[in-house]
Amino acid sequence: MTAIVLQRPTLVLNRNWQAVGVASVARALVKVFGGSARIVDPADFRQYTWDDWSRLRPSVHELQLRTNSFCLRVPEVITLTTYDRVPTNVVTFSRRNVFKRDRFTCQYCGHQPGSAELTIDHVLPRAQGGTSTWENCVLACVECNSRKADRTPTQAGMKLRKAPERPNWRPFYAADGVRIDSWQKFVNEAFWNVELDT
Repeated sequence: MTAIVLQRPTLVLNRNWQAVGVASVARALVKVFGGSARIVDPADFRQYTWDDWSRLRPSVHELQLRTNSFCLRVPEVITLTTYDRVPTNVVTFSRRNVFKRDRFTCQYCGHQPGSAELTIDHVLPRAQGGTSTWENCVLACVECNSRKADRTPTQAGMKLRKAPERPNWRPFYAADGVRIDSWQKFVNEAFWNVELDT
């Protein structure tokens, strides 16, 4: 259980309280222990050093880390003490992130059959020189992918619901499908315009 909790995502804010990334709980605690970050309590926005946070006693309903010698609340948000640049994160092209961008939805027929029945389709097929990029890959259900085969959508008489493009970075691209409600207090609603299926 402890190992799973240590891998849980923690929102990272810069010194100006702008979202700049997501770190594991383990990494966030290392930053706080080293003094390069403080924990932010989403309930009252109070900031805590390691010493302050370690003296708090978690309530029964709060996620916590337990050892033989202490019990520690799991931080959901940290703020860096020196970093104040505006985030320039880029979303890595990956199968998982294509699923997130396309909302687990076939980009041809609009169905959401479940991830086992979805495939990555190359709009310009690899057989015709297409590459694996944000702008050339979309989700397609098995049926639509079979129907399209090694043709372009135009050649197959099919229409894309929207043109594929590289998404802007948002915390959920780094959070492995975990959505933490308290993060909404720190990021624009635009960060949450994609619903994640777990």
